[in-house]
Amino acid sequence: MSFLRHKSSPVVFGLLALLLAGACIVSLLTGPAQLAWSEMWNKGIFGLRAARTSMASVAGAGLSVAGVIFQSLLRNPLAEPYVLGVTAGAGLGAALAIVIGITAFGLWTVPGMAFVGALGTILLVQALARSPSGAVPVETMLLAGVTVSAVLNSLLMFVVSVAPSEKLRGVVWWLLGNLQVSDWRLLEIVAIVVVAGLVVAILWARDLNLMALGDEPAARLGLNVTRSRNMFFVVASLVTGATVAACGIIGFVGLIVPHAIRLIVGPDHRRLVPAAALAGAAFLVLADCLARTLLPQGEIPIGVVTALAGGPLFLMLLRKHKAVTGS
Repeated sequence: MSFLRHKSSPVVFGLLALLLAGACIVSLLTGPAQLAWSEMWNKGIFGLRAARTSMASVAGAGLSVAGVIFQSLLRNPLAEPYVLGVTAGAGLGAALAIVIGITAFGLWTVPGMAFVGALGTILLVQALARSPSGAVPVETMLLAGVTVSAVLNSLLMFVVSVAPSEKLRGVVWWLLGNLQVSDWRLLEIVAIVVVAGLVVAILWARDLNLMALGDEPAARLGLNVTRSRNMFFVVASLVTGATVAACGIIGFVGLIVPHAIRLIVGPDHRRLVPAAALAGAAFLVLADCLARTLLPQGEIPIGVVTALAGGPLFLMLLRKHKAVTGS
């Protein structure tokens, strides 16, 4: 990592791009059955693996960028969609759409419900954390996020418990994370949303830099803090909602990747956002390879793999944060 710190941005981005390309190649060659290229083509397995690899890349990039945005807005490395309850809200919205059988908006119904759940959750967390003076303390918002997440996860389990038996297995597997692509159109939708969110974050990276300084310094430098915060909350919630709708609940990606990449490229969001997108895509692709191969028979849900990797890191960051703040 010290080696990378002394390298220029093009070198770092080149290495991350090579890492992602290598991860995708490994993913295409990885599976419970070791097959030759000709066999994969003949049996259609290559197409399935390519779709899964693409979904892992898109989801990893989206969750990482959402994590970067939330950490900037809250000025805290512990902030991410999973911890703030945004993932649980998106999951509850999508689960309701699946169990109830809502189809009002066709293919957009589940992502739309997930987005509504994600955005509603972050607005609720903000409202609960807001003090009488109108300020939103970072620590209070994190605590509110953890609390709201626990409540939403309980509601999510209730929805699962009353789900019809024919839908139960699919919902439970989806809640643990599932990168298998059943419809290429859904992958296209998620990719469009994630790319749009990435473009917005890159184009307005200066605003993220200013907001990371705090509300008052950002306002003194000419930033409309309220408008920028609302825009980024919507962008991060939309990206999270679309990703959760397609892949289920995959936690801690938005925590692990931004923190690691920030140590390499620094806090400037003009570099941090695209670097986190590349690293997040590579991370989730490699995590999916492990999920498919760790057990000789069967597959580990991708959410379990990312939680096992991210849980200890979250506790380490929490302990470090308490030591720095003295709280």
